Amino acid sequence: MFFFDAHCDTAMRLVGETPVDLGERLPDGHVDIPRMEKGGVGAQVFACWVDPDLAAGRWMPRTLEAAAAVRAQARRHGDRLEIARSGTDIARIRAGGRIAAVIGVEGGHVLGNDPAAGLVSLYEAGVRCVTLTWTSSNAIANSGDGERLHGGLSTAGREAVREMARLGIVADLSHASDETTLDAIEAAGPVLVSHSGMRSLCDIPRNLGDRVLREVAGAGGIACVNFFPAFLDKSCHTAVFEVWDRYRAERRELAARYGGDPGRADGELLPRYLEQLARIPLPGLPAVADHIEHAASVAGTGHVGIGSDFDGIMLVPPGLEDVSRMQALAAELGRRGWSGEEVAAVAGENLLRLFSEVCG
Repeated sequence: MFFFDAHCDTAMRLVGETPVDLGERLPDGHVDIPRMEKGGVGAQVFACWVDPDLAAGRWMPRTLEAAAAVRAQARRHGDRLEIARSGTDIARIRAGGRIAAVIGVEGGHVLGNDPAAGLVSLYEAGVRCVTLTWTSSNAIANSGDGERLHGGLSTAGREAVREMARLGIVADLSHASDETTLDAIEAAGPVLVSHSGMRSLCDIPRNLGDRVLREVAGAGGIACVNFFPAFLDKSCHTAVFEVWDRYRAERRELAARYGGDPGRADGELLPRYLEQLARIPLPGLPAVADHIEHAASVAGTGHVGIGSDFDGIMLVPPGLEDVSRMQALAAELGRRGWSGEEVAAVAGENLLRLFSEVCG
């Protein structure tokens, strides 16, 4: 079964003090080429994320550095991995038995004060998917978890989304507020929600409500289900974010002492907080299938996909420990009575259609 994963954060493992090489089976993390091959992942969006807590002037350079690192991996492992800049590229690379790497960006804050110019720079760097917000609102859009700075999209945000459509960059509304998502649909048409749960099953702002899900589908877009256990089950969410909120507060204080470098704070704090997270009971693979089934019941199987969030989540559902386990998800849907065509659509064909429509 061909899988097209709409979101992983593995690009950020390719930069920094100890960058990894995707060509070999890594001893940790969730994604590398051998495990993608084993899991049948023929296309993968590699999201380049830069922490908004970093100084604003460093956002775009860090983003372009991560994008360059993804391109470097494709050059190094060109017999197995190739950068895809369009849906046509994805189909061709897939037909050749290799993995299509789509470069994405997570967080419109990186566009700074001139979103149009920033988008051109990203497009030239090979970026074909931009998540408009992260956990905080920014100059172009409101986040579902952030301050209400605008009604949804700002005026600059509407212009940015139109520019993305003109260039051929997929607008991704994971993390966005409901109003931002609806504004983006009005401004640009088909959109992606790359890695979110379903609010009807786990009632949190970060997840996607049924009304907005219907609008995404009605505009020809795709909603993709996240694997993060805290987005799958409300009790798990409460337990995880009680720990996570304390971590974020301590991280900001420590980063300030380290000259505004949150990465250095992570190295000091993470081991202690990971121990606490490891004690929380987690929903497993069937919970992911539950969210997929709910999304399909509301939007139709032609408008649902998967967006694992691998290498961006510290907890994974038992049964989906890394990207090599993707076929187990296909098998679970089959056991529930899904046809092969329905599973194939959700696994990857729907996303391929969207990227072909927007990117060519």
